[in-house]
Amino acid sequence: MKAVGYRESLPIENPDALQNVEMERPVAKGRDLLVRVKAIAVNPVDFKVRQQAEPEPGQIKVLGWDAVGEVVAIGEGASLFKEGDTVFYAGDVTRQGSNAEYQVVDERLVGRKPASLSDADAAALPLTTITAWEMLFDHLQLERQLAGSITPSDDVVLVIGAAGGVGSILVQLIKQLTGAKVLATASRPESKAWVESLGADFVLNHREPLQPQIETLVSAGKIGSVTHVASLNATDQYFDDYVAVLRPFGKIAMIDDPASLDVMKIKSKSLSLHIEFMFARSMHQADDMQVQHDLLNEVSRLVDQGFIRTTAGKHLGAINAENLRAAHAELESGTAVGKIVLEGFA
Repeated sequence: MKAVGYRESLPIENPDALQNVEMERPVAKGRDLLVRVKAIAVNPVDFKVRQQAEPEPGQIKVLGWDAVGEVVAIGEGASLFKEGDTVFYAGDVTRQGSNAEYQVVDERLVGRKPASLSDADAAALPLTTITAWEMLFDHLQLERQLAGSITPSDDVVLVIGAAGGVGSILVQLIKQLTGAKVLATASRPESKAWVESLGADFVLNHREPLQPQIETLVSAGKIGSVTHVASLNATDQYFDDYVAVLRPFGKIAMIDDPASLDVMKIKSKSLSLHIEFMFARSMHQADDMQVQHDLLNEVSRLVDQGFIRTTAGKHLGAINAENLRAAHAELESGTAVGKIVLEGFA
């Protein structure tokens, strides 16, 4: 089968950083599905793994943790899907990824693709959706309501990096499934317009001090105190702002990897700090792995009912090494709005 992989960790400018390769087609066993991949999306985890995880000598590592495809075979223990089903998923960071014509993935991590979306538009959703969902409802413990019948609450959620992949779905989930107000950060006109289109109540410029911008909204009676923070990047840079603006017993959830963080700053307000890592369940074969299957199916229904839209921001064409190197380079630059998707093998 065709695949895109790497043999050594190299800067993305190097043509060998990602290469077109031929590999053996994998076989589905146990609870695995064998999926013929149709479309993929690219996430920051892709370039982080490429930079940090050196393959074993003589081996090829295949990245990719967002896919849409057709189930072409099932393992002897699988029961949630049948051959011919079209599915979407983020998979497992410890296994070979979706930058290949065929991939094996545990069915408990897989959902049914939204029927109303194209393959590429659906591929934009799984990893970031799982991340945002777990962040909001497992860690920040926002009260989930019924889409289409929302009662406003006193909750105010500050979303740092709202125009990126996770932020783009997280803002929608907050607006469609909770009664909270959303303070989203963005700095460029295009990213500001993007988060407003997703439902953000107020947009803050993260290139300027956050605390005065929030205090202005509070003093004007437009919002109450911030109750929750979804910190999607630069947690160390904004941590003092979080402590300053959160009300006592507020919650912070983060997904990035700061080199250091003085967590004792949160003690005086009895704040809580949570770390979201959507691969935790698959990496450790958690007993409740199937909740990711369930939540992907739920989001698929929300998409088809018109409550959630795709977060695809740019389609870079076919799945090949050249286009994937371009996707990695854009993500590494930190300028991507929404998700980068690719479709079909060339």
